[in-house]
Amino acid sequence: MSISSAIAPHLPYLRRFARMLSGSQKAGDAYVVATLESLVAAPDAFDRSVSPPIALYRQFLGIWNSVNGNEGGDPTDGGVERTLGAITPRPRQAFLLATVESFSIDEIAQVLREAPETVRDLLTEASREIATSIATDVLIIEDEPIIAMDLESLVESLGHRVSAVARTHREAVAAVEQKKPGLVLADVQLADGSSGLDAVNEILAAYDVPVIFVTAYPERLLTGERPEPTYLITKPFQTETLRAVIDQALFFDSRAHAADAAIG
Repeated sequence: MSISSAIAPHLPYLRRFARMLSGSQKAGDAYVVATLESLVAAPDAFDRSVSPPIALYRQFLGIWNSVNGNEGGDPTDGGVERTLGAITPRPRQAFLLATVESFSIDEIAQVLREAPETVRDLLTEASREIATSIATDVLIIEDEPIIAMDLESLVESLGHRVSAVARTHREAVAAVEQKKPGLVLADVQLADGSSGLDAVNEILAAYDVPVIFVTAYPERLLTGERPEPTYLITKPFQTETLRAVIDQALFFDSRAHAADAAIG
């Protein structure tokens, strides 16, 4: 298979990745063009020992790192809007490969030419830096005390604050009226038989806030009969997975608000 055929299906995703990494479509596209030009000039640089997307992203980041270094830059000499400027370069790359491109730890390790343990360290560092820049108050809607404690510990370890722990629909709505959170972690089935989904819907009717459902009953949310949640974690959850989803939810929420402000 030719290089062009191998990479063609992945180019739209690489453009998305490049745009988010650089902070602008112009700069991102310039890096993608530079990557393609490098492959035309030296086709042997395309590593056929790995899958095409890994080889493509590896080639792209080789160009990015050689031009961009640690300080940022644009191969067209234009300015770059640093939408991810709060995260240092290597953790930023790992974070976007994981959250935007949905690469596994092992795949990211291949792209970055690092050990999986190093990738985990990079993602942990990205979590810390994200929390430092967009630390927020988190409402936990959970009726099981041990799980609530685990969630509270995780949230605080990421640098966020727990505004309240609610066990029922009524407690959740009252907690939000007392203090608006920047993130909600919600179970579906609550202590008094009430619904975490109903509580979240009532909260969202009044406030715009990202929500992550952490539930043993995902089938109650994934019905296809109504809008489904963007973020859904199944119990029992892996701490690493939930940490990554919290980072992703807050990061994309902050980008959405930044875009709204720019439009306004």
